[in-house]
Amino acid sequence: MASVSVRRTFSPNPHHRSISSPSSSLRTRGPTSAFIPYHPPLLLRLLIFFFASGIVLGLTVFSSTYEHHPEPESDREHLIQSDHRPDKLGMKQLNDVPEQKLIIVVTPTYNHAAQAYFLHRLAQTLCLVPPPLLWIVVETGSKTSSETASILRRSGVMYRHISCKHTSGEVKDRGVHQRNKALDLIEHHRLEGIVYFADDDNIYSLELFDRLREIRGFGTWPVAMLTHDKSKAILEGPVCKNGQVIGWHTNEKSKRLRRFHVDMSGFAFNSTMLWDPDKRVHLAWNTIRQLDTVKEGFQETTFIQQLVEDETQMEAVPSDCANIMNWHLHLDYRDVVYPNGWHLSNNLHPVVPLKL
Repeated sequence: MASVSVRRTFSPNPHHRSISSPSSSLRTRGPTSAFIPYHPPLLLRLLIFFFASGIVLGLTVFSSTYEHHPEPESDREHLIQSDHRPDKLGMKQLNDVPEQKLIIVVTPTYNHAAQAYFLHRLAQTLCLVPPPLLWIVVETGSKTSSETASILRRSGVMYRHISCKHTSGEVKDRGVHQRNKALDLIEHHRLEGIVYFADDDNIYSLELFDRLREIRGFGTWPVAMLTHDKSKAILEGPVCKNGQVIGWHTNEKSKRLRRFHVDMSGFAFNSTMLWDPDKRVHLAWNTIRQLDTVKEGFQETTFIQQLVEDETQMEAVPSDCANIMNWHLHLDYRDVVYPNGWHLSNNLHPVVPLKL
């Protein structure tokens, strides 16, 4: 009979096998094989306890912070009244401040020796005028120059820089076309304000621009100027009494020719007179523009005749016309030599003889 070999296998349970790892002392003690459950160390249990306590404490603080506490009815009414009082007072103060009129300054310019100096001087004056003010600079040629654009960008004044390409070669017509170009812009965009023709070679006081905002329709004032030979100073403009124009300051050469003896920088008008017939008394003109068909020196009077009929429709600025607020110097700089772009690319090397 064949013999049968029977082999007994070990149980897979860990308490049936010998444990030789270093952690066996934590699991078994002595020769017994009873199972002992695993417990985390004391430090780990403390960390878990403090973490859970912090979460509970944080939620408790936030809930108490946003807890709504109703205010007494009397306190709520007091707060509502206090909040409304400053608003009403602020609105009343804003309503008491008069709205400033827009001043539209039109300046024709072209490339000449003193152009940079004149534009800088006028820009420094305009930047001191309280806003709103719009400076329309009209330059001759098919496009604007970068030198003039650089001056305007640094002026600190709100401006519009445009070009005017005119076909006439006469000097007297150049400014006429440039001013008409600005008038086209004002009328096209319906820019409501006081239009003032300010040439860059004149000198202006700040009082003048304050007075411009007092004009309702058409205003005029006397202008001091040097004669062409620079031998004396004369006045050109209105003689006023009690706010009315009663006569004219003029020189002997033109007193019998021109209807209104006014310099181009000696009057201003409301821009709405350009497109609104109700704002001007004279209705014979459809388009109000300066004329290049008249002789030199007559552009002012022919333009003013399109706005008003006589002196009764003019406003004296100021009421007695006793203040000189701008000067016309009649500077001649057409034959002065100057470098291109108003600067020298290379240093000059002049030879100057030394006198002993």
